[in-house]
Amino acid sequence: MIWTSLIILIFVLLAFDLLVLNKKGEHITNKRAAVETIFWVSVAFIFSGVVYWLYDAGHMSHPKTESAVQAYYNYTTGYLIELSLSVDNLFVIAMIFASFKIHADNQHRALFWGIIGAIVLRGLTIGLGVKLIESFEWMTYVFGGFLLFTALKMLKPEKEEESEKKPSWISRIFKISKQADGDRFWVVEDGIRMATPLFAALVMIELTDLLFALDSIPAIISITEDPFIVFSSNIFAILGLRSMYFFLANMLKNSIISSTVYLQFLCT
Repeated sequence: MIWTSLIILIFVLLAFDLLVLNKKGEHITNKRAAVETIFWVSVAFIFSGVVYWLYDAGHMSHPKTESAVQAYYNYTTGYLIELSLSVDNLFVIAMIFASFKIHADNQHRALFWGIIGAIVLRGLTIGLGVKLIESFEWMTYVFGGFLLFTALKMLKPEKEEESEKKPSWISRIFKISKQADGDRFWVVEDGIRMATPLFAALVMIELTDLLFALDSIPAIISITEDPFIVFSSNIFAILGLRSMYFFLANMLKNSIISSTVYLQFLCT
């Protein structure tokens, strides 16, 4: 019953995001993105109180969650870890949109469906990860080794041409149109159904999130193996990614414009 209520709450929040916060065709300004980011962070911390109540009232329990206070701290810690680890994901998403030349006004739809896909993938990944650790204690060392490997890999600088290169394997799987058509995922050209660059960007975002989940989920599982806390902390962090992305994107855009104007002023 609690799990069902959580899933319903998630989809209610997604519907609120789509139908109220972000109506089709509306431009997302920096102020609006900041307000929405504060809203989603507030919702996440309000849910931490719900977590405390669920464990304090005995509606939820786990062998390794000894008290409601521990459940509260584990959820909050997991949420903050996922939120901090997601910052890298935001910059990767920006690179994906840039490589496929997706206009800012059409990015929201891809991010919205990307969040839905991320919820499903995270749920499956978390369920598998917790089950493996419960069955094989040595899996914690495997996850720890993977985190160490990814951390060392991040130290290796990426070549600029590699970061801007558009993945070619997508065009071998899907017929991709060269022209974007607003926020549509599919178009028909010369009688052939083709995917738009926006759909290709969505596929890349989903795969990227899955790769980042392989980093973030083991990090949270190292704090708690309680699947309810791991899942809820992950999902509430993901729900705020879209607004946080537009907030950071607008800030970067404004900083670039300000720097350009300042350089022009110096040169005159």
